[in-house]
Amino acid sequence: MAAGAAATPDMRTAMGTFATGVTVVTTATSEGAPAGCTVSAFCSLSLDPPLVPACIGKDRSMHRLITQDPGYAVSILARHQADVALRFARPSVDRFAKTPVDEGLHGIPLIRGAIAHVECTVHDVLDGGDHAIVIGLVRPLHTAEGEPLLYS
Repeated sequence: MAAGAAATPDMRTAMGTFATGVTVVTTATSEGAPAGCTVSAFCSLSLDPPLVPACIGKDRSMHRLITQDPGYAVSILARHQADVALRFARPSVDRFAKTPVDEGLHGIPLIRGAIAHVECTVHDVLDGGDHAIVIGLVRPLHTAEGEPLLYS
């Protein structure tokens, strides 16, 4: 192992001690089909301009979609939406079949029942090793009452 490098299992264990909110990042394909994946690496970056980063694995189909399409949304899940988080984390299921959505800007799906929706256009994409750090410029955002779903 290179000096300063962390072993993957140790890194996952250490990062698992940090509770974070759970989101579903969604977009639509060029044909208008909905696409989405669960993302826990999301936070506020800047208030002026309003920017938010989301980290997407480069090996995920969502990586190609989100970096080629200028629009996407982040639904911050409510505590009762653990089933939604699990569904969008699995690669081989029809994620939208049992997930009620509303339509956001440009036909992008917003997960119904989420405590917040952050609609974005891609501001920048940075290299983050095996992930891309997609920085979004916040367009409309909407909040609702409720407790967040946490992952640790």
